[in-house]
Amino acid sequence: MSSIESKQHFGINERLGSLVLSLFGGLFMGMTTAPINAWPLAWIALIPLWILVRRSDSWKQTLSYALVWGIGFHGVALFWITGIHPMMWLGVPWLASLAIALSVWIFITLWGSALVALWAILFAHFTPEKSSAYTVLFGTTLWCLLEGIWSHSNLWWSSLSYTQSPFNLAILHLGQLSGPNTITAALVAFNGLVAEFILSRIYHKNQKESTLIWALILLFATHATGYFLSQKSLATQPGETFKVGIIQGNIPNEIKLYSQGWQNAIAGYTQGYETLAAQGVDIILTPETALPFLWTNQNRGYPPLIKAIQNWGTPVWVGAFGQNGDRLTNSLFTLDENGEIISQYDKMKLVPLGEYIPFEAVIGQLINRLSPLEATLVKGSPNQVVQTPVGQAIVGICYDSAFSQVFRRQAAQGGEFIITASNDAHYTSAMQWQHHAQDVLRAIESDRTTIRATNTGYSALVEHNGKTRWVSNRNTYEIHANTIERRTTKTLYIQWGDWIAPLLGFLTLASSVATALK
Repeated sequence: MSSIESKQHFGINERLGSLVLSLFGGLFMGMTTAPINAWPLAWIALIPLWILVRRSDSWKQTLSYALVWGIGFHGVALFWITGIHPMMWLGVPWLASLAIALSVWIFITLWGSALVALWAILFAHFTPEKSSAYTVLFGTTLWCLLEGIWSHSNLWWSSLSYTQSPFNLAILHLGQLSGPNTITAALVAFNGLVAEFILSRIYHKNQKESTLIWALILLFATHATGYFLSQKSLATQPGETFKVGIIQGNIPNEIKLYSQGWQNAIAGYTQGYETLAAQGVDIILTPETALPFLWTNQNRGYPPLIKAIQNWGTPVWVGAFGQNGDRLTNSLFTLDENGEIISQYDKMKLVPLGEYIPFEAVIGQLINRLSPLEATLVKGSPNQVVQTPVGQAIVGICYDSAFSQVFRRQAAQGGEFIITASNDAHYTSAMQWQHHAQDVLRAIESDRTTIRATNTGYSALVEHNGKTRWVSNRNTYEIHANTIERRTTKTLYIQWGDWIAPLLGFLTLASSVATALK
Protein backbone atom coordinates (compact mmCIF):
# COMPACT_ATOMS: atom_id res chain seq x y z
CA MET A 1 0.00 0.00 0.00
CA SER A 2 1.42 3.39 -1.03
CA SER A 3 1.76 6.27 1.42
CA ILE A 4 -1.11 8.10 -0.32
CA GLU A 5 -3.36 5.05 -0.08
CA SER A 6 -2.33 4.62 3.54
CA LYS A 7 -3.28 8.20 4.36
CA GLN A 8 -6.60 7.83 2.54
CA HIS A 9 -7.31 4.60 4.42
CA PHE A 10 -6.44 6.28 7.71
CA GLY A 11 -8.65 9.23 6.82
CA ILE A 12 -11.62 6.98 6.06
CA ASN A 13 -11.16 5.09 9.31
CA GLU A 14 -10.89 8.36 11.24
CA ARG A 15 -14.10 9.72 9.71
CA LEU A 16 -15.89 6.46 10.35
CA GLY A 17 -14.69 6.47 13.95
CA SER A 18 -15.89 10.06 14.34
CA LEU A 19 -19.34 9.13 13.01
CA VAL A 20 -19.53 6.21 15.43
CA LEU A 21 -18.49 8.48 18.31
CA SER A 22 -21.15 11.00 17.36
CA LEU A 23 -23.77 8.25 17.08
CA PHE A 24 -22.94 6.97 20.55
CA GLY A 25 -23.32 10.50 21.92
CA GLY A 26 -26.81 10.72 20.41
CA LEU A 27 -27.71 7.25 21.66
CA PHE A 28 -26.60 8.22 25.16
CA MET A 29 -28.88 11.26 25.02
CA GLY A 30 -31.75 9.06 23.84
CA MET A 31 -31.14 6.66 26.73
CA THR A 32 -31.84 9.45 29.24
CA THR A 33 -35.57 9.11 28.52
CA ALA A 34 -37.95 6.25 29.32
CA PRO A 35 -37.73 3.30 29.25
CA ILE A 36 -34.03 3.49 30.30
CA ASN A 37 -34.18 6.81 32.20
CA ALA A 38 -30.37 7.16 32.42
CA TRP A 39 -30.75 10.93 32.94
CA PRO A 40 -27.14 11.62 34.14
CA LEU A 41 -25.91 10.77 30.62
CA ALA A 42 -27.40 14.04 29.36
CA TRP A 43 -24.57 15.88 31.10
CA ILE A 44 -21.96 14.24 28.84
CA ALA A 45 -23.85 13.08 25.74
CA LEU A 46 -23.38 16.32 23.78
CA ILE A 47 -19.59 16.43 24.32
CA PRO A 48 -18.64 14.20 21.33
CA LEU A 49 -20.73 16.24 18.89
CA TRP A 50 -19.38 19.52 20.25
CA ILE A 51 -15.76 18.39 19.82
CA LEU A 52 -16.34 16.93 16.36
CA VAL A 53 -18.08 20.06 15.10
CA ARG A 54 -15.28 22.24 16.47
CA ARG A 55 -12.69 20.00 14.78
CA SER A 56 -14.57 19.59 11.51
CA ASP A 57 -12.85 20.55 8.24
CA SER A 58 -15.98 21.09 6.13
CA TRP A 59 -19.68 21.75 6.39
CA LYS A 60 -20.34 18.27 4.96
CA GLN A 61 -18.48 16.67 7.85
CA THR A 62 -20.31 18.91 10.30
CA LEU A 63 -23.64 17.98 8.79
CA SER A 64 -22.91 14.26 8.89
CA TYR A 65 -21.86 14.38 12.56
CA ALA A 66 -24.98 16.34 13.50
CA LEU A 67 -27.41 14.13 11.60
CA VAL A 68 -25.93 10.97 13.08
CA TRP A 69 -26.11 12.42 16.61
CA GLY A 70 -29.66 13.67 16.04
CA ILE A 71 -30.81 10.33 14.65
CA GLY A 72 -29.31 8.59 17.68
CA PHE A 73 -31.08 10.88 20.15
CA HIS A 74 -34.47 11.36 18.54
CA GLY A 75 -34.56 7.86 17.07
CA VAL A 76 -34.23 6.27 20.49
CA ALA A 77 -36.31 8.83 22.42
CA LEU A 78 -39.18 8.71 19.91
CA PHE A 79 -39.13 5.00 19.08
CA TRP A 80 -42.37 4.64 21.02
CA ILE A 81 -44.22 6.11 18.03
CA THR A 82 -43.92 2.69 16.37
CA GLY A 83 -46.44 1.52 18.99
CA ILE A 84 -49.22 2.62 16.66
CA HIS A 85 -48.52 -0.63 14.79
CA PRO A 86 -50.47 -2.84 14.20
CA MET A 87 -53.50 -0.77 13.10
CA MET A 88 -55.55 -3.66 11.80
CA TRP A 89 -58.34 -2.64 14.19
CA LEU A 90 -58.63 0.49 12.04
CA GLY A 91 -58.80 -1.58 8.89
CA VAL A 92 -55.14 -1.06 7.91
CA PRO A 93 -53.42 -4.27 6.66
CA TRP A 94 -50.46 -5.50 8.74
CA LEU A 95 -47.73 -4.58 6.23
CA ALA A 96 -49.28 -1.20 5.45
CA SER A 97 -49.55 -0.53 9.18
CA LEU A 98 -45.86 -1.36 9.67
CA ALA A 99 -44.91 0.90 6.77
CA ILE A 100 -46.95 3.78 8.22
CA ALA A 101 -45.43 3.34 11.70
CA LEU A 102 -41.87 3.22 10.40
CA SER A 103 -42.46 6.18 8.06
CA VAL A 104 -43.81 8.30 10.89
CA TRP A 105 -40.90 7.31 13.16
CA ILE A 106 -38.33 8.15 10.48
CA PHE A 107 -39.98 11.47 9.69
CA ILE A 108 -40.18 12.74 13.29
CA THR A 109 -36.63 11.51 13.92
CA LEU A 110 -35.36 13.49 10.94
CA TRP A 111 -37.42 16.51 12.01
CA GLY A 112 -35.65 16.51 15.37
CA SER A 113 -32.31 15.85 13.67
CA ALA A 114 -32.85 18.91 11.48
CA LEU A 115 -32.65 21.07 14.63
CA VAL A 116 -29.31 19.48 15.53
CA ALA A 117 -28.01 19.86 11.98
CA LEU A 118 -28.93 23.55 11.81
CA TRP A 119 -27.31 24.13 15.19
CA ALA A 120 -24.10 22.41 14.11
CA ILE A 121 -23.80 24.26 10.79
CA LEU A 122 -24.34 27.68 12.37
CA PHE A 123 -22.20 26.83 15.38
CA ALA A 124 -19.27 25.73 13.21
CA HIS A 125 -19.58 28.76 10.93
CA PHE A 126 -19.64 31.43 13.64
CA THR A 127 -17.15 30.05 16.18
CA PRO A 128 -13.86 29.32 14.38
CA GLU A 129 -10.87 30.65 16.32
CA LYS A 130 -13.16 32.07 19.00
CA SER A 131 -12.44 31.93 22.71
CA SER A 132 -13.90 29.09 24.78
CA ALA A 133 -16.13 31.50 26.71
CA TYR A 134 -17.65 32.98 23.57
CA THR A 135 -18.00 29.53 21.95
CA VAL A 136 -19.93 28.13 24.92
CA LEU A 137 -22.12 31.22 25.10
CA PHE A 138 -22.90 31.12 21.38
CA GLY A 139 -23.50 27.36 21.29
CA THR A 140 -25.88 27.54 24.26
CA THR A 141 -27.73 30.55 22.88
CA LEU A 142 -28.16 28.96 19.48
CA TRP A 143 -29.51 25.68 20.85
CA CYS A 144 -32.03 27.49 23.07
CA LEU A 145 -33.22 29.71 20.23
CA LEU A 146 -33.70 26.73 17.92
CA GLU A 147 -35.56 24.71 20.56
CA GLY A 148 -37.79 27.74 21.10
CA ILE A 149 -38.60 27.84 17.39
CA TRP A 150 -39.18 24.08 17.14
CA SER A 151 -41.46 24.15 20.21
CA HIS A 152 -43.87 26.42 18.34
CA SER A 153 -44.15 23.98 15.43
CA ASN A 154 -46.80 21.28 15.21
CA LEU A 155 -44.22 18.55 15.84
CA TRP A 156 -42.49 18.84 19.19
CA TRP A 157 -41.70 16.45 22.01
CA SER A 158 -38.04 15.76 22.78
CA SER A 159 -36.54 18.87 24.30
CA LEU A 160 -33.22 18.38 26.08
CA SER A 161 -35.02 19.54 29.23
CA TYR A 162 -37.27 16.50 29.46
CA THR A 163 -34.24 14.19 29.65
CA GLN A 164 -34.05 15.17 33.34
CA SER A 165 -37.71 14.53 34.16
CA PRO A 166 -39.06 13.26 36.45
CA PHE A 167 -35.98 12.19 38.44
CA ASN A 168 -33.61 15.17 38.67
CA LEU A 169 -36.03 17.42 40.55
CA ALA A 170 -33.40 19.97 41.57
CA ILE A 171 -32.52 20.89 37.99
CA LEU A 172 -36.17 20.75 36.91
CA HIS A 173 -36.95 23.64 39.24
CA LEU A 174 -34.90 25.90 36.99
CA GLY A 175 -38.02 25.74 34.82
CA GLN A 176 -39.66 28.15 37.26
CA LEU A 177 -37.26 30.84 36.05
CA SER A 178 -37.71 30.71 32.28
CA GLY A 179 -39.39 27.45 31.37
CA PRO A 180 -37.76 24.39 29.77
CA ASN A 181 -35.12 26.46 27.99
CA THR A 182 -33.48 27.20 31.37
CA ILE A 183 -32.78 23.49 31.84
CA THR A 184 -31.67 23.12 28.23
CA ALA A 185 -29.24 26.04 28.66
CA ALA A 186 -27.67 24.43 31.73
CA LEU A 187 -27.21 21.11 29.93
CA VAL A 188 -25.72 22.60 26.76
CA ALA A 189 -23.42 24.98 28.64
CA PHE A 190 -22.03 22.22 30.87
CA ASN A 191 -21.41 19.90 27.93
CA GLY A 192 -19.78 22.78 26.06
CA LEU A 193 -17.46 23.73 28.90
CA VAL A 194 -16.26 20.15 29.36
CA ALA A 195 -15.79 19.79 25.60
CA GLU A 196 -13.75 22.99 25.46
CA PHE A 197 -11.59 21.69 28.29
CA ILE A 198 -10.94 18.46 26.39
CA LEU A 199 -10.13 20.39 23.23
CA SER A 200 -7.68 22.63 25.05
CA ARG A 201 -5.89 19.72 26.73
CA ILE A 202 -5.72 17.24 23.85
CA TYR A 203 -5.64 19.26 20.67
CA HIS A 204 -4.20 22.62 21.72
CA LYS A 205 -1.90 21.30 24.49
CA ASN A 206 -3.24 24.02 26.74
CA GLN A 207 -2.83 23.10 30.38
CA LYS A 208 -5.34 25.64 31.68
CA GLU A 209 -8.18 24.04 33.59
CA SER A 210 -10.41 27.10 33.91
CA THR A 211 -13.14 25.73 31.63
CA LEU A 212 -13.39 22.53 33.69
CA ILE A 213 -13.58 24.57 36.89
CA TRP A 214 -16.34 26.71 35.38
CA ALA A 215 -18.18 23.55 34.30
CA LEU A 216 -18.13 22.23 37.86
CA ILE A 217 -19.22 25.61 39.23
CA LEU A 218 -22.11 25.65 36.74
CA LEU A 219 -23.14 22.11 37.69
CA PHE A 220 -23.20 22.97 41.38
CA ALA A 221 -24.77 26.40 40.96
CA THR A 222 -27.65 25.21 38.77
CA HIS A 223 -28.55 22.33 41.06
CA ALA A 224 -28.22 24.52 44.16
CA THR A 225 -30.46 27.16 42.58
CA GLY A 226 -33.01 24.52 41.66
CA TYR A 227 -32.98 23.11 45.18
CA PHE A 228 -33.46 26.61 46.63
CA LEU A 229 -36.43 27.20 44.32
CA SER A 230 -37.98 23.88 45.36
CA GLN A 231 -37.69 24.81 49.04
CA LYS A 232 -39.12 28.27 48.38
CA SER A 233 -42.07 26.66 46.65
CA LEU A 234 -42.69 24.40 49.64
CA ALA A 235 -42.58 27.36 52.00
CA THR A 236 -45.41 29.17 50.20
CA GLN A 237 -48.57 29.56 52.26
CA PRO A 238 -50.91 26.65 51.40
CA GLY A 239 -54.05 27.55 49.48
CA GLU A 240 -57.59 26.20 49.61
CA THR A 241 -58.08 22.52 48.86
CA PHE A 242 -60.63 20.25 47.23
CA LYS A 243 -60.99 16.50 46.87
CA VAL A 244 -60.71 15.07 43.37
CA GLY A 245 -61.50 11.65 41.99
CA ILE A 246 -59.75 10.07 38.98
CA ILE A 247 -61.13 7.29 36.79
CA GLN A 248 -58.79 5.28 34.55
CA GLY A 249 -61.29 3.46 32.34
CA ASN A 250 -58.88 1.01 30.64
CA ILE A 251 -60.78 0.75 27.35
CA PRO A 252 -58.39 -0.71 24.72
CA ASN A 253 -58.24 1.25 21.48
CA GLU A 254 -59.10 -1.90 19.57
CA ILE A 255 -62.67 -1.65 20.88
CA LYS A 256 -62.84 2.00 21.97
CA LEU A 257 -64.67 3.29 18.89
CA TYR A 258 -67.02 0.33 18.53
CA SER A 259 -70.19 -0.76 20.33
CA GLN A 260 -68.40 -3.00 22.84
CA GLY A 261 -66.07 -0.15 23.77
CA TRP A 262 -68.95 2.30 24.11
CA GLN A 263 -70.84 -0.07 26.40
CA ASN A 264 -67.75 -0.73 28.52
CA ALA A 265 -66.99 3.00 28.73
CA ILE A 266 -70.52 3.99 29.76
CA ALA A 267 -70.66 1.23 32.37
CA GLY A 268 -67.12 1.73 33.69
CA TYR A 269 -67.21 5.50 33.99
CA THR A 270 -70.70 5.51 35.49
CA GLN A 271 -69.70 2.91 38.07
CA GLY A 272 -66.48 4.77 38.86
CA TYR A 273 -68.37 8.04 39.15
CA GLU A 274 -70.84 6.57 41.65
CA THR A 275 -68.06 4.98 43.74
CA LEU A 276 -66.06 8.22 43.96
CA ALA A 277 -69.14 10.35 44.57
CA ALA A 278 -70.00 8.08 47.49
CA GLN A 279 -66.51 8.79 48.90
CA GLY A 280 -67.36 12.50 49.03
CA VAL A 281 -65.08 13.88 46.32
CA ASP A 282 -65.81 17.41 45.09
CA ILE A 283 -65.23 16.68 41.39
CA ILE A 284 -64.20 13.76 39.17
CA LEU A 285 -61.80 13.64 36.18
CA THR A 286 -62.05 11.23 33.24
CA PRO A 287 -59.49 10.75 30.42
CA GLU A 288 -59.36 12.13 26.89
CA THR A 289 -62.40 10.94 24.89
CA ALA A 290 -63.46 8.75 27.79
CA LEU A 291 -66.88 8.75 26.15
CA PRO A 292 -66.08 9.13 22.43
CA PHE A 293 -69.35 10.75 21.43
CA LEU A 294 -70.53 14.20 20.43
CA TRP A 295 -71.51 15.86 23.71
CA THR A 296 -73.89 18.81 23.95
CA ASN A 297 -76.48 20.05 26.43
CA GLN A 298 -79.11 19.22 23.82
CA ASN A 299 -78.28 15.51 23.59
CA ARG A 300 -77.81 15.39 27.38
CA GLY A 301 -74.86 13.07 27.09
CA TYR A 302 -75.58 9.44 27.87
CA PRO A 303 -78.41 8.61 30.31
CA PRO A 304 -76.64 6.30 32.82
CA LEU A 305 -73.95 8.88 33.62
CA ILE A 306 -76.32 11.85 33.52
CA LYS A 307 -78.72 10.05 35.84
CA ALA A 308 -75.84 9.26 38.23
CA ILE A 309 -74.76 12.92 38.22
CA GLN A 310 -78.28 14.08 39.00
CA ASN A 311 -78.57 11.51 41.80
CA TRP A 312 -75.23 12.32 43.45
CA GLY A 313 -74.78 15.98 42.49
CA THR A 314 -70.98 15.70 42.05
CA PRO A 315 -69.50 17.69 39.13
CA VAL A 316 -67.36 15.84 36.60
CA TRP A 317 -64.89 16.54 33.80
CA VAL A 318 -65.88 14.38 30.84
CA GLY A 319 -63.61 13.73 27.87
CA ALA A 320 -65.70 13.65 24.70
CA PHE A 321 -66.13 15.36 21.32
CA GLY A 322 -67.46 18.88 20.94
CA GLN A 323 -68.61 20.73 17.85
CA ASN A 324 -67.25 23.83 16.13
CA GLY A 325 -69.23 24.55 12.99
CA ASP A 326 -69.11 21.42 10.83
CA ARG A 327 -65.98 20.12 12.57
CA LEU A 328 -65.44 18.23 15.81
CA THR A 329 -63.24 19.24 18.75
CA ASN A 330 -61.38 16.98 21.16
CA SER A 331 -62.77 18.44 24.36
CA LEU A 332 -62.95 18.21 28.12
CA PHE A 333 -66.35 19.31 29.43
CA THR A 334 -67.10 20.50 32.96
CA LEU A 335 -70.55 19.22 33.97
CA ASP A 336 -72.24 20.70 37.03
CA GLU A 337 -74.33 18.90 39.62
CA ASN A 338 -77.20 18.63 37.12
CA GLY A 339 -75.08 17.31 34.28
CA GLU A 340 -75.15 20.62 32.41
CA ILE A 341 -72.06 21.90 30.57
CA ILE A 342 -70.68 24.95 32.37
CA SER A 343 -67.25 25.13 30.68
CA GLN A 344 -65.32 23.45 27.90
CA TYR A 345 -61.68 23.14 26.90
CA ASP A 346 -60.80 22.20 23.32
CA LYS A 347 -57.46 20.54 22.65
CA MET A 348 -55.02 23.07 21.17
CA LYS A 349 -52.19 20.92 19.86
CA LEU A 350 -53.67 18.35 17.50
CA VAL A 351 -51.67 15.35 16.29
CA PRO A 352 -50.85 15.67 12.56
CA LEU A 353 -52.61 13.03 10.41
CA GLY A 354 -54.13 11.46 13.53
CA GLU A 355 -56.41 14.40 14.38
CA TYR A 356 -56.01 16.80 11.48
CA ILE A 357 -54.55 16.84 7.98
CA PRO A 358 -51.69 19.30 7.33
CA PHE A 359 -52.22 21.28 4.10
CA GLU A 360 -55.67 19.71 3.87
CA ALA A 361 -56.69 21.69 0.78
CA VAL A 362 -53.73 20.18 -1.11
CA ILE A 363 -53.35 16.64 0.21
CA GLY A 364 -56.61 16.05 2.07
CA GLN A 365 -58.18 13.78 -0.53
CA LEU A 366 -54.99 11.73 -0.88
CA ILE A 367 -54.72 11.22 2.87
CA ASN A 368 -58.38 10.25 3.12
CA ARG A 369 -57.83 7.62 0.44
CA LEU A 370 -54.78 6.17 2.17
CA SER A 371 -55.98 6.29 5.77
CA PRO A 372 -59.17 5.19 7.53
CA LEU A 373 -58.73 7.91 10.19
CA GLU A 374 -61.40 10.60 10.33
CA ALA A 375 -58.95 13.50 10.63
CA THR A 376 -61.57 16.22 10.90
CA LEU A 377 -60.84 17.86 14.25
CA VAL A 378 -60.33 21.59 14.73
CA LYS A 379 -57.99 23.00 17.37
CA GLY A 380 -59.09 25.11 20.31
CA SER A 381 -58.54 28.81 20.84
CA PRO A 382 -55.29 29.89 22.56
CA ASN A 383 -57.21 32.16 24.98
CA GLN A 384 -59.44 29.57 26.66
CA VAL A 385 -60.29 30.07 30.33
CA VAL A 386 -61.83 27.11 32.16
CA GLN A 387 -63.92 27.95 35.22
CA THR A 388 -65.06 25.00 37.31
CA PRO A 389 -66.96 24.46 40.60
CA VAL A 390 -63.61 23.96 42.40
CA GLY A 391 -61.74 26.90 40.89
CA GLN A 392 -60.12 27.99 37.63
CA ALA A 393 -58.31 25.13 35.94
CA ILE A 394 -55.28 24.93 33.66
CA VAL A 395 -56.16 22.23 31.14
CA GLY A 396 -54.18 20.13 28.68
CA ILE A 397 -55.35 17.24 26.53
CA CYS A 398 -52.74 14.62 25.58
CA TYR A 399 -50.28 16.21 23.08
CA ASP A 400 -50.76 19.62 24.73
CA SER A 401 -48.43 18.40 27.50
CA ALA A 402 -45.34 18.87 25.32
CA PHE A 403 -46.01 22.59 24.83
CA SER A 404 -45.17 24.63 27.91
CA GLN A 405 -46.68 27.83 26.47
CA VAL A 406 -50.16 26.25 26.53
CA PHE A 407 -49.97 25.88 30.30
CA ARG A 408 -48.13 29.13 30.97
CA ARG A 409 -50.82 31.14 29.22
CA GLN A 410 -53.59 29.60 31.33
CA ALA A 411 -51.61 29.99 34.56
CA ALA A 412 -51.02 33.67 33.78
CA GLN A 413 -54.78 34.08 33.35
CA GLY A 414 -55.42 32.81 36.88
CA GLY A 415 -55.41 29.00 36.67
CA GLU A 416 -55.03 27.44 40.12
CA PHE A 417 -54.29 23.78 39.33
CA ILE A 418 -53.57 21.63 36.28
CA ILE A 419 -55.69 18.84 34.87
CA THR A 420 -54.54 16.73 31.92
CA ALA A 421 -56.58 14.08 30.15
CA SER A 422 -54.90 11.62 27.77
CA ASN A 423 -55.42 8.44 25.82
CA ASP A 424 -52.03 6.77 25.32
CA ALA A 425 -53.53 3.29 24.97
CA HIS A 426 -51.92 2.57 21.59
CA TYR A 427 -48.36 3.23 22.82
CA THR A 428 -45.87 1.41 25.02
CA SER A 429 -45.06 2.16 28.65
CA ALA A 430 -42.04 4.18 27.46
CA MET A 431 -44.26 6.79 25.83
CA GLN A 432 -46.67 6.80 28.76
CA TRP A 433 -43.82 7.47 31.20
CA GLN A 434 -42.39 10.17 28.92
CA HIS A 435 -45.84 11.76 28.90
CA HIS A 436 -45.80 11.72 32.69
CA ALA A 437 -42.35 13.35 32.56
CA GLN A 438 -43.77 16.17 30.41
CA ASP A 439 -46.52 16.83 32.94
CA VAL A 440 -43.99 16.91 35.79
CA LEU A 441 -42.17 19.70 33.93
CA ARG A 442 -45.43 21.62 33.48
CA ALA A 443 -46.29 21.24 37.18
CA ILE A 444 -42.93 22.65 38.33
CA GLU A 445 -42.81 25.51 35.79
CA SER A 446 -46.19 26.82 36.90
CA ASP A 447 -45.94 25.78 40.57
CA ARG A 448 -49.27 23.99 40.28
CA THR A 449 -50.49 20.58 41.43
CA THR A 450 -51.29 18.39 38.42
CA ILE A 451 -54.08 15.83 38.12
CA ARG A 452 -53.56 13.28 35.34
CA ALA A 453 -56.27 10.96 34.01
CA THR A 454 -55.35 8.54 31.26
CA ASN A 455 -57.22 5.70 29.59
CA THR A 456 -54.78 2.87 30.30
CA GLY A 457 -51.94 4.51 32.31
CA TYR A 458 -50.17 6.30 33.76
CA SER A 459 -52.76 8.34 35.64
CA ALA A 460 -51.16 10.30 38.45
CA LEU A 461 -51.11 13.14 40.94
CA VAL A 462 -48.03 15.36 40.73
CA GLU A 463 -47.38 17.91 43.46
CA HIS A 464 -46.40 21.48 42.58
CA ASN A 465 -42.79 20.66 43.50
CA GLY A 466 -42.69 17.83 40.94
CA LYS A 467 -42.99 14.89 43.32
CA THR A 468 -45.37 12.17 42.16
CA ARG A 469 -47.79 11.58 45.01
CA TRP A 470 -49.65 8.75 43.31
CA VAL A 471 -49.33 6.91 39.99
CA SER A 472 -51.56 4.18 38.59
CA ASN A 473 -50.67 0.81 37.16
CA ARG A 474 -50.89 0.18 33.41
CA ASN A 475 -53.70 -1.58 31.58
CA THR A 476 -55.91 -1.72 34.66
CA TYR A 477 -59.23 -0.17 35.61
CA GLU A 478 -58.53 2.16 38.53
CA ILE A 479 -60.20 4.87 40.57
CA HIS A 480 -58.41 7.12 43.01
CA ALA A 481 -59.35 9.99 45.32
CA ASN A 482 -57.02 12.59 46.83
CA THR A 483 -56.90 16.15 48.13
CA ILE A 484 -55.60 18.90 45.82
CA GLU A 485 -54.29 22.35 46.69
CA ARG A 486 -55.31 25.43 44.72
CA ARG A 487 -52.39 27.81 44.17
CA THR A 488 -52.14 31.37 42.90
CA THR A 489 -48.36 31.89 42.96
CA LYS A 490 -46.68 33.37 39.89
CA THR A 491 -43.27 32.00 38.97
CA LEU A 492 -40.90 34.13 36.90
CA TYR A 493 -41.70 31.91 33.93
CA ILE A 494 -45.43 32.54 34.30
CA GLN A 495 -44.85 36.29 34.56
CA TRP A 496 -42.14 36.79 31.92
CA GLY A 497 -42.19 33.67 29.73
CA ASP A 498 -39.01 32.38 28.09
CA TRP A 499 -36.67 35.29 28.78
CA ILE A 500 -33.47 33.23 29.01
CA ALA A 501 -33.08 32.79 25.24
CA PRO A 502 -33.37 36.54 24.43
CA LEU A 503 -31.00 37.33 27.31
CA LEU A 504 -28.42 34.86 26.01
CA GLY A 505 -28.89 36.32 22.54
CA PHE A 506 -28.23 39.82 23.84
CA LEU A 507 -25.11 38.68 25.72
CA THR A 508 -23.82 36.92 22.61
CA LEU A 509 -24.39 40.00 20.47
CA ALA A 510 -22.76 42.27 23.06
CA SER A 511 -19.77 39.95 23.26
CA SER A 512 -19.41 39.95 19.48
CA VAL A 513 -19.53 43.74 19.32
CA ALA A 514 -17.02 44.11 22.17
CA THR A 515 -14.63 41.72 20.43
CA ALA A 516 -14.96 43.57 17.13
CA LEU A 517 -14.20 46.93 18.78
CA LYS A 518 -10.98 45.70 20.37
